[in-house]
Amino acid sequence: MEAVAKLRNVPTSPRKMRLVANLVRGKRVTQALGLLRFEANSGAEKVEKLLLSALANWQLKNADERIEDANLYVTEIMVDEGRQLKRLRPAPQGRGHRIRKRSNHITLTVGPQRESQMTKKEINAMNRALTSIDAATSTETPANA
Repeated sequence: MEAVAKLRNVPTSPRKMRLVANLVRGKRVTQALGLLRFEANSGAEKVEKLLLSALANWQLKNADERIEDANLYVTEIMVDEGRQLKRLRPAPQGRGHRIRKRSNHITLTVGPQRESQMTKKEINAMNRALTSIDAATSTETPANA
């Protein structure tokens, strides 16, 4: 089961925040928290806090499970453009240059890894495990048959 956390009107440009979002997209939650903790980008603090909020939301939905045993991944993270504050900065000869102070909205989803998000290496390992299980069960035939 997935859990979602949203952060709206973050006063950082979406382009800068997408750099941080691309670091954690598809990663395990523990690995993502480690990356965010030591990332120098200022947006990393906000994404880390949002990831912790998503984990708390997941814990509320799944009170009987432990986070460590759940094998959670950052299944989806989106950074959308928020509103822009338009300001004027004085320029030469009495003109004014427009300054756009951008903001963004972040949506983060945490849950078990979907097969579409698995890497080729993980898919091959799963297929090998399934074929070995099928081979083991097909060799064991009942004595009465």
